[in-house]
Amino acid sequence: MRGILGWGGYLPYRRLDRATIPPVAGSGGGTGTRTVAGYDENSTTMGVEAARLALCRSEVAPRTLWFTTTEPAYSDKTNATAVHAALGLDRTAAAYDNVGSVRSAMGALRAALDGDGPAVVVAADLRTGLPGGPDEAAGGDGAAALLVGSDADGPVLAELLAWTSVTEEFLDRWRTPGAPAAKLWEERFGTARYAELGAEAVKLALDSSALGPDQVSALIVAGLPDRAAKAVAASSGVAGGQVADRLADRVGNVGAAQPALLLAAELERARPDQIILLVTLSDGVDVAVLRTTSALPRYQPVRPVAGQLAAGAPIGYGTYLAWRGMLPVEPPRRPEPARPSAPAAWRNREWKFGFVGSAGEEGMVQLPPSPLDPVRSPMAAALGTIVTFTVDRLAYSPSPPVVFAVVDFDGGGRLPVELTDVDERELRIGGRVEMTFRRLFTADGVHNYFWKARPLRVETGEH
Repeated sequence: MRGILGWGGYLPYRRLDRATIPPVAGSGGGTGTRTVAGYDENSTTMGVEAARLALCRSEVAPRTLWFTTTEPAYSDKTNATAVHAALGLDRTAAAYDNVGSVRSAMGALRAALDGDGPAVVVAADLRTGLPGGPDEAAGGDGAAALLVGSDADGPVLAELLAWTSVTEEFLDRWRTPGAPAAKLWEERFGTARYAELGAEAVKLALDSSALGPDQVSALIVAGLPDRAAKAVAASSGVAGGQVADRLADRVGNVGAAQPALLLAAELERARPDQIILLVTLSDGVDVAVLRTTSALPRYQPVRPVAGQLAAGAPIGYGTYLAWRGMLPVEPPRRPEPARPSAPAAWRNREWKFGFVGSAGEEGMVQLPPSPLDPVRSPMAAALGTIVTFTVDRLAYSPSPPVVFAVVDFDGGGRLPVELTDVDERELRIGGRVEMTFRRLFTADGVHNYFWKARPLRVETGEH
């Protein structure tokens, strides 16, 4: 038996009300909200957050990490290695990028399911679009991770019964590298092609599993073409009440992360012995047939997608545009930071990426780690308490002010650290925080990753 051993979904804290777009851009917008990655987030940092959630409930150590996105932070350089380092995986665990299209996410998942040993598939995306355009309003930012393996690795929560792929070359959506928005052929053409391919792929998948449409408990149709997704769902033979919510009104389409995110949301609601069809439309159609197992009720996600949907805070449209580089604003009147040193980052990789401290013979935790201490102390999952804080409006930041706090960690260790995803009115001495992997800044094309603290809110729970 091979299938899903765990999952984690991550939605950024900020939400953009689509109704605020037309008064500024003159067009676009709509109803509902979309998720917005913070100025210090990118596909790598969001992928780390999702993977942490997928792995923290399991003792399984992945032998392979797949990272997939349509918005990689680097070309030429592997992005998956930063995720690998932040998770503290063993150096013998391989880390690969599989980037470029929404279908790359399904390719990574299939490779993991077809492989030997446990693997974690991490998908993250930022969807932008031009101001006032359809991609801007329909898009969303987020990440999801799936831990896969066999029953020899751990309890399988959803068993893979079948996988069917139908591939066909046709032009319906394309985006040149670096462009902020995609271009579309006439929408009816793509809808017609996906409707035909989707019906074929769903039938092949159900036939190979000896199942009928009436036995499907949940049909998930992922992919960027919304009209085509509705057409495939309508022609599948699955009852309309069993078609999963695409989260368009509260999240938007998170691109390469959408298949795993929608699957994570559905697994949270599922019961044992239910059939889930995961259908993805992207340059063809992929269908995964999954059956939940009796182990599913014992799995409690640390931060359910449902809880994150109900959370979040608003962001102004102007701030969103500035964060995305669509609105040039006055830069901080401070010298820009220097490019991070590659040798220094390598020497301190455990601390910089993994947030690993040290403990002396008496158990005192040192942050950063001391080379004299014999024991390493992983601190990424530690919770802390704010001892004091300051709001700095003069320090360099692409989104001032900078909030710094001195944090005492549970179990030992004290560190001055920057806060993120925080509003000034929330700040208080004694406030509880957790750590999150972020991008401090980018200089000369080099992303300087490190850890920040964010408020521990009621909906996240302590873990």
